[in-house]
Amino acid sequence: MSSAGVLYRAHAFDAPDDSGFRHDDDLGLLVSDDGVILARAPFATLSARHRDVAVIDLRAGILLPGLVDTHVHFPQVRVIGALGMPLLEWLDRCALPEEQRLASSSYAATIAGEFVAGLISAGTTTSLVFGSHFAPAVDALFTEASRFGLRMTSGLVVSDRMLPEPLLTTPERAFDEAVALASRWHGHDRLRYAVTPRFSLSASDPVLASCRGVLEAVDGACFTSHVNENNAEVATVAGQFPDRAHYVDTYDHHKLLGPLSVLAHNVHPTDPELAVMAERGTSVAWCPTSNAALGSGMFPLRRHLAAGVRVALGSDVGAGTGFSIFKEGLQAYFLQHLMGEEGMALGAGRLLHLATAAGAAALGLEDTVGDLSEGKQFDAILLRPPPGTALDIGLRHADAPESALGKIFALASDADVADVWVGGEQIASGGFVRPVSPRAPAGRRTP
Repeated sequence: MSSAGVLYRAHAFDAPDDSGFRHDDDLGLLVSDDGVILARAPFATLSARHRDVAVIDLRAGILLPGLVDTHVHFPQVRVIGALGMPLLEWLDRCALPEEQRLASSSYAATIAGEFVAGLISAGTTTSLVFGSHFAPAVDALFTEASRFGLRMTSGLVVSDRMLPEPLLTTPERAFDEAVALASRWHGHDRLRYAVTPRFSLSASDPVLASCRGVLEAVDGACFTSHVNENNAEVATVAGQFPDRAHYVDTYDHHKLLGPLSVLAHNVHPTDPELAVMAERGTSVAWCPTSNAALGSGMFPLRRHLAAGVRVALGSDVGAGTGFSIFKEGLQAYFLQHLMGEEGMALGAGRLLHLATAAGAAALGLEDTVGDLSEGKQFDAILLRPPPGTALDIGLRHADAPESALGKIFALASDADVADVWVGGEQIASGGFVRPVSPRAPAGRRTP
């Protein structure tokens, strides 16, 4: 049974659904020793009921649910910011050479440290991560995520064509390595396994069939890949799979799509593809800064939602421009605004929903995280902008909650994320990350 551990007092925002947001100027959250929110009510109400519980006053900042990133690449931390290229050229020149370097276990461990620190510093507490083509590198990622208690889903990336030879595998090896990784990490701490063919462009039918085998072998495993990101990619995949109805069907043919499946991008979907995704319950990871940086196109959010396809945000590091989900929300607002009647007006509440609860739902974690409701895990971040910065000034002079939340998405950056909790455990404080594993060394400053 959960026991009350801490009573948090905070100015708080959350958005359990896409109809708006909740704002509490003096909220009380009673959190158990094992990280469950036991009660949510005005602070005065809870403090009167629980006089013996320790109080932590967070009113120097703004409390939000932990951010959720539904598409981010572990090996690509060091290639962020390579602009001016479309997808396939960017892969050849930037991403794939860097990904080959993770064949070195020591290099992979270094990148894992940088990657996890990047997530924490951005306030990302839950993520769906594209892993590495090398099993030891994926092992290093899970090890580092476990060390900090992150809520992460990831897996071995598999391909058997169209990529440099060191990144290729066979269906048999892909299956064996994936099952071995899942046996070590799936369900361990807050970690889950994701079956991850890179995309149909580089994964033949036999590899996709082996991915289905992994899904059958690993109970509760997720699935993720890319789809319809770039017109040249879409045309190439159509030529590779002449017997498939469309790009989405390359995955659906192998029964890879379901409620725990997330396809990244989907900038250029057809209506039949959206219908299949809606029927399967498959979600889309929308990566606005990446789509803009690579010139991939304008994401048709209205068409997705009209078809019943769930959408959440992803940073797409390293084609995206950083780990910040706030930045993705702002870019989402810009792009939809530029689309005119084809776009959707995105108010601040809807941006917060896309950045938190929508991502939790896409990952099948809607009953666990995504907002600050009773019964959820206390995954949260505290924004406390440095004095005199534009966000600090804006928040102090905001004339309404909607205005304050809008300023957060317009102005917030990693530097404003002061504290981070996952499952009630504080893993960052004052800019320092704090491992939760008893075997972990002392905390180090986040970049």
